[in-house]
Amino acid sequence: MEIIDAIILGIIQGLTEFLPVSSSGHLELGKAILGDNSVPEESLLFTVVLHFATALSTIVVFRKDVWEILRGLLQLQWNEEARFSLKIIISMLPAVFVGLFFEEELEAFFGGNIQLVGFMLIVTAVLLYFADKAKDTEKKVSFGNAFIVGLAQAIAMLPGISRSGATISTSVLLGVDKTKAARFSFLMVVPLIFGKIAKDIMSGDLTANGDNNIAMIAGFVAAFVAGLAACTWMIQLVKKSKLSYFAIYCLIVGLIAVGFSIWGNP
Repeated sequence: MEIIDAIILGIIQGLTEFLPVSSSGHLELGKAILGDNSVPEESLLFTVVLHFATALSTIVVFRKDVWEILRGLLQLQWNEEARFSLKIIISMLPAVFVGLFFEEELEAFFGGNIQLVGFMLIVTAVLLYFADKAKDTEKKVSFGNAFIVGLAQAIAMLPGISRSGATISTSVLLGVDKTKAARFSFLMVVPLIFGKIAKDIMSGDLTANGDNNIAMIAGFVAAFVAGLAACTWMIQLVKKSKLSYFAIYCLIVGLIAVGFSIWGNP
């Protein structure tokens, strides 16, 4: 992989991680446009590296929230922070189950299947459209909601299904306040990413070709910097703008991807 390509893909990841437009789907489309012929395992490795970078940027942007949660947990009391942390754990269960028992099947989807990405983006568009019709509330995420949102996050492991779009939309459709839904959505993925990285390090899955190390680092830095800028700006966009804007975008990109997969290849 060329360094310039890695930087471009890193920027794509950093920008799309915080909008409900599927960062994984855009990465697959970016790889196809740039002619990345990596096997699924190598593509997944690079994808994990970029997700790790945006997870770090999320922690930096939400550092006050993270600190409040950690400080509350250290009090060893059944306080709001402890309840929020338990909700995060509950939301992780479906994705952990899929990751542990269906990892190989999941990796197979990250092989440049543009048609799948296109159809999943269309699904994301439909989900965002219906979520946009939901009424605004001040409701918090409940324990039951956390598990259902976790199911949405597990499904969003498919390229083209937006993780933030699926989790935020599911929360909103359940009656949760959009601001609280966005905060929960961005924080709930951080432990999963670090858990995935730790699992891969222990299993040796993150061993990389030395020729690609510089490109990996370049992509990581690009995703981290882009993520910092995107998270501070785009979180406000998610909170204040209508989800229908993103639904239209996902629908257009999805249709283009499906069309290209059918008629664009000789």
